[in-house]
Amino acid sequence: MKPIAPGTVVFHRYRGYGVVTAVNLLTGWVSVRFGNEKKCLDLNLSSDEVQHADKEPILFRREAPDRMPHAKLMDMVRHLHQAGYQRLYLKSWPQPSGLHWRWHLFAGRRDWMHRPWREGWYGSGSDYIFNPVMGWGDLPGASASELVDALARFDPEGLAQALGEDEEHARWFDYVCQILLPGYMYSMGGQLDENNAFSESISVHPVRQSLPPYRGVSLPWPPGWKRQYHKKRSSRLHFFSV
Repeated sequence: MKPIAPGTVVFHRYRGYGVVTAVNLLTGWVSVRFGNEKKCLDLNLSSDEVQHADKEPILFRREAPDRMPHAKLMDMVRHLHQAGYQRLYLKSWPQPSGLHWRWHLFAGRRDWMHRPWREGWYGSGSDYIFNPVMGWGDLPGASASELVDALARFDPEGLAQALGEDEEHARWFDYVCQILLPGYMYSMGGQLDENNAFSESISVHPVRQSLPPYRGVSLPWPPGWKRQYHKKRSSRLHFFSV
């Protein structure tokens, strides 16, 4: 079955041809604009018999899809590490609402707090559930190797900065991927104790709602991340030391 995303042309037997404007992977609802209509029509992929433009049925899978791209990004980063791009890093942490997790890829110097921000190298699960792409010219459902190719085409200069060795981090990352993929991701938004210190292990979360909470082995924090949390009382600023 072909994937769908905003911009996909679809067909409905009562409304004709239209263009998808929004997709929610968690519920199976899509918004479609037909013809010259000003308002979009919300349709359910499970019951409203939406089809592709060539009349191929669009079937919404019953099992819960990934609600965030983090596991897929972890697999992509591991592929790049194996290809010699070991200076590529992935940080993930929860949004203030606690409903979604952010992600940020960066390359070059391993500095978890003063990271270079490049356009297209960051995002959130809150965007992904409505438009399940990275924005690199990739398609929904792209594999790790396809994401590698898409990123290389999207920003070859940025990816070139990741070429080089960081064996310490690459070993840690490969170990974490072997344990967590394909159903879980790590988060650097840990809970603090009364001493303003992080727990001894990094937090882990499922990427699909159908998966149970993680009950596996405790995973260490990545190299270069000191767990001590400081609070500067004079300015009430919070920051991590690395």
